[in-house]
Formats: sequence, structure tokens, C-alpha cells
Amino acid sequence: MSRHRGLSRDYGSTLLGAVDEDPRRQRIRIQLLLTTTIVGAQLIGIGIAIVLALVGIPEPSFLRSDLLWVNFVALPIYIVGALVVGVWVGTVMTVRSLKWSIDDKVPTRKDVRRTVWARRRLTALQGLLWAGAAVLLGVWYGVVDVTLVPKVVLIVLMSGLVVIAIVNLFADVLLRPIYAKIMQAGFTVRGSSVRSRAVNAWLIGTGVPLSGVFIVVLLAVTNQRMSVTSLFVSVTVLVAVAIAVGLLAMFLFAWDVTGPIRNVQAGMAKVRRGDVAADVDLVVYDGSELGELQFGFNSMVAGLREQERMRDIFGRHVGRDVAAAALRADPELGGAERTVAVIFVDVIGSTTLATERTPTEVVAVLNRFFQVIVEEVEAHRGLVNKFEGDAVLAIFGAPLELDDAAGSALAASRVIADRLGSEVPELRAGIGVSYGNVVAGNVGAIQRFEFTVIGDPVNESARLSEAAKEAPELPFASERAVAAAGADEARRWSPRTAVVLRGRSAETRIYTPAPAEP
Repeated sequence: MSRHRGLSRDYGSTLLGAVDEDPRRQRIRIQLLLTTTIVGAQLIGIGIAIVLALVGIPEPSFLRSDLLWVNFVALPIYIVGALVVGVWVGTVMTVRSLKWSIDDKVPTRKDVRRTVWARRRLTALQGLLWAGAAVLLGVWYGVVDVTLVPKVVLIVLMSGLVVIAIVNLFADVLLRPIYAKIMQAGFTVRGSSVRSRAVNAWLIGTGVPLSGVFIVVLLAVTNQRMSVTSLFVSVTVLVAVAIAVGLLAMFLFAWDVTGPIRNVQAGMAKVRRGDVAADVDLVVYDGSELGELQFGFNSMVAGLREQERMRDIFGRHVGRDVAAAALRADPELGGAERTVAVIFVDVIGSTTLATERTPTEVVAVLNRFFQVIVEEVEAHRGLVNKFEGDAVLAIFGAPLELDDAAGSALAASRVIADRLGSEVPELRAGIGVSYGNVVAGNVGAIQRFEFTVIGDPVNESARLSEAAKEAPELPFASERAVAAAGADEARRWSPRTAVVLRGRSAETRIYTPAPAEP
């Protein structure tokens, strides 16, 4: 499924590249995005922790002279070390699990398992770093003042939850190209559900900030030294943090969820325009209910594509108009009386052609012969009803009614005669045109039937084609056909002779195209 576009949304975001991107370039892209995600999430967590420590939960204060070695030595060292470990270990560990994709190999079951666990290990690593920070900072601050321990542990854990949730949401999105390859190989990826993603977004956007507000109010109640102004400032800061973090959480959740939905929406727009080609198929990359939606869309398009293919094959076998009529209503056996014009075209000397050429060459010549007839019959709104060996039966006026069926058949026969002479000189054919009442309908058994016409005009056109073999450059038409045609077409024909056709007792007046005026 190759797609060359300036900005691709194969994976729901232009950041993730296109489905036909080089694997090594994709690796660099994923590695860069992972690094940016981890650093960005950690900086957000550190920023939240600092704001909560200084303003959000001001008491007991960290701004004391006996805490200088913790605030300006131990804490910065741990932050830098945790960033380096989180970025380096997390990125290397994740990319190593995706080596099969970088090498452009088909994944094994073991590769799939390692890939699924890569996101969980990445999230667990961030959690471990922040849990370590809670323990170490609790010990360091507790050595100086044990009353600082609850505050520092609470702030670190709240900030760590935000970091973990952000990394988890981002990792789900960044691994979409990898998930797509796994699903294409026939494996199932059990990603986080839409519900769990929504809970995750609520946790970092609402749950954590509200917990902070509750704790601040609880401290204000239990700590009589905390003034109303301090409480107001603390709550205001926490509300501001909640708004900022909540917007970020909702943006990430919407970005994660709407990508697959937009892919389906774009695909549906193409289907509504009648486009069910192969490039409409979506890349299935989501392991949740949204992936099922993408897969269901592809199944629907595959069904429509197969339906169009069957409709096309059906139309080629029985004619477009017959196929359309059959699809509009359930076809039944039997028919109705109709007035139609009939063209019968029969090759002259087909036996000689078969002895002088190979079967492949004979088929190639006949196909060019039939191509001319089909094009002109359809151009004049007729139906090629049968290919009978090296002969063709065409009908005008059934199943599609025509205002001037006779005129259309006569015009088509003239052009067919001219084109056969110039485009298929290897073959000569007799062309007969007749007109009259027939029974048009489905003939056969209920299990297998075909549309056809039965009546004297069919027989007469076949006999006229036999007579026309004496002058194969001219179509022969019955007097009834010329008389029924419109004035513009009728004046193009002139009487040639009157003969008794095979199997008949009365003479049939034959008309041929009149010589062109100088």
C-alpha cells in the first residue's frame, strides 16, 4: 500500500510519517519522539513539583538554611541523573525491543510480546524513578525535619503520576507504526482501551489536582497557623495547575482517540464518492476498540470492492443494461412482447482462418473483431446479447427502451461495416439488420437463465447476414427496419434487391447504405 504524500496521516498524525517510510528513518523518528516525550514529561513533572512545593503547599517550608545541601546539591544531582537514566535507558530499551521493525522483518510471536511490553517497561521505568525520588527526598528532608516527609512524598508522588500518565499516552501514539506492522503480520495487539485512556486523562487532569486541593484544605484545618490568605493562594495555584494539566490531558486524549476516527472519516468520504480502490484501505494501528473500527471499515470496503467486481463481471457477461435491470429487482423467468431492432453479424470463412493461423492468433483477431462491434452497439445504446462462436447478436430496444430503435441499429451497422473494413481487414463478415415484435425476457431454468429475445426478427437478421456475405462491405437491412427508422437515418438507405431468404416463402426487400453524395 504505497502512498506518496507531502503530509501523510496514515497513522493519524503527520508526526508519525507515512506507511511507506524507510524503516531506519522511522526508527530515528520514533527515537527522537520518544526522547522528546520523556524529557518533556519529566520537565512538566518537575515544574509541577516546584510550584506545589513553593506555593501550592507552602507549609512546612523548604526554604530554610539547614536544607541548602538538599535543595541545591542532592536534589539537582538526582534530577539530572534521573533525566539521563530515564531518557537513555527508556529510549534504548524501547528501540531494542523494536529491532525487528528497524530491520524490516516480519515479527515473530516473541517480537510481538517484547514490543507490547516495551511500552509497559517504559512507563514502569518512569514510575520507578519518581518512586525512588519520593524515598530519597523523604529520607534527606526527614533527616533535617521529620515534619517535611509527608509533604515531600505527597508532592513527588502527585507529580510522578502526571509524568507516568503523559508518557503512557504518548507511547501509545508513538508506537502506532509498529502496531500496524504487527497487525499486518496477523497478530493481535492488546492496547489500552478507550475507557482506560479516558480514566488516565481524568487522573492527571482532575484526580491529582483535586487530591491536592483536598490535602491543602485538610492541612489548613489541622494547622491553625495557616492564614486564610495562604489557603486562598494555595488553592488558586492548585486550580491553575489543574486547568493547565487538564487541558494537556484532554489534548493528549483527544489526539490519541481522534486519529483513528479521522482516518475512518476520510475513508468514508472516499467511499461516498464511489471510490473503493485499494488505496482506500486504512492502516490498522490501534489495539483498542478504535482498531476494530478501522478493521471493520476495511472489511466493509473489501465487500464493496468485491460487489463492484461482481457487478462488473456480471455486466460484461450479460450486458450493462440487463445487469442493471436484474439488480433493481429480482429477475423472473418469462418475458414480455417488445418491438426491437436486431443486428446479426457473422464471420465469413472462419474455418479457413482457423486452418491458416494458430488458435492464439485466431482468438486475437476475433477479439479485435468483437471489440469493434461491442463499442459501436453500446455507443448506439444497444445490447450485445450473444457471442455465438464467430457470430454476434445485438438488440436495440430491450431491455432499455429506445425512441428510435430501428434508426440506432441501422446507424450502428453502418459504422460497424466501415470500421471492420479498416481495423480488422483479416476478417470479412455479413451484417443483417431486422425489425419487429419479439418476446424479450429470461429464458432457462430458475437455477440458471439468461436474457434473450425470441421472434421472427432474430431469424430474419441471421438470414440477412447470410445474404450480405455477397457484399461484406455493406450491411443488409430489411424494408421494415428502414421504414421504422427516423427520417434522418432512413434517407441514408436505398433499395438494393428483393430475395426469398432461406426458410421463407415470401420475398424480403433488402436495403443497403446509399452511396455518399459528392
